[in-house]
Amino acid sequence: MKPYSNATIINYIVHLTSYMDMANKLTLVECPRDAMQGWAHFIPTEKKIEYINSLLDVGFDTIDFGSFVSPKAIPQMADTKDVLKGLRRDKLKSKLLAIIANVRGAEDAVQYDEITYLGFPFSISPTFQQRNTNSTIEESLIRVQEIQNLCVKHNKQLVVYLSMAFGNPYGDVYNDETLLKWADEIAKLDVQIISLADTVGVASPEQITFALETLMPHYSNVTFGVHLHSTPANWKAKLAAAYNAGCTRFDGALKGIGGCPMAQDELVGNMNTEWMIDYFKQQKVALALNEDALNSSLLLADGVFL
Repeated sequence: MKPYSNATIINYIVHLTSYMDMANKLTLVECPRDAMQGWAHFIPTEKKIEYINSLLDVGFDTIDFGSFVSPKAIPQMADTKDVLKGLRRDKLKSKLLAIIANVRGAEDAVQYDEITYLGFPFSISPTFQQRNTNSTIEESLIRVQEIQNLCVKHNKQLVVYLSMAFGNPYGDVYNDETLLKWADEIAKLDVQIISLADTVGVASPEQITFALETLMPHYSNVTFGVHLHSTPANWKAKLAAAYNAGCTRFDGALKGIGGCPMAQDELVGNMNTEWMIDYFKQQKVALALNEDALNSSLLLADGVFL
């Protein structure tokens, strides 16, 4: 048998190291909040608690579990504080993320030791920012600064979602320069996690690749993630584009349920978490997830999302 050359061995080590690094760095964010918020009927608090506790058993890095927003705007999230009280936090490694839309919501959220991340939806579509947070983009940038200050003071980390990052359904001007401009404005505020949100599922793989390959090398202190909405026909191309561009933070929801009720009448589902997990396995990425707990969560989801 012919011995391997030094170049072949080095190449193998580089690829092996890359796989190990990816496994260590890959962050999966499970989003039951996004799955639930647009559901037609109110999901009982007890069911939410049972379901999210099952997700905590799976071992996701982060659970986007609820939101501190006006119950008039999102009635489904009116019981977030009660849900939080019922979650099992002992000996579990998943971090909790709560969505907020203004400083008042942030002031509520930072009081809870159990919460690690606050997520703010910053839309680069003026129409959606007004619909979603009742503010202009410029006003929202001021809010981000105030919320970032609160997070630093209370030892929390702010995650800014660049909503409508790849286009919008309202006819608002969209181009690559708009996305890059607002990403730069957010990065200037020392926000260290920015997630590009394909809010209504219009992103192309080419847009995803361009955005990540342009932004990630330029802001070495920022982790760029993706919150993709997709259909069975296009999920894999979108996910592959993000992964191959070097993205290591991915949001999803079991069974692909969800969508933003403030965006448009027809919801485009979240990226299906099970499909993401299978894709990463195919890429030889080792995920430290409890498969039995995952199967239990999938069964529970059938009872939650009736």
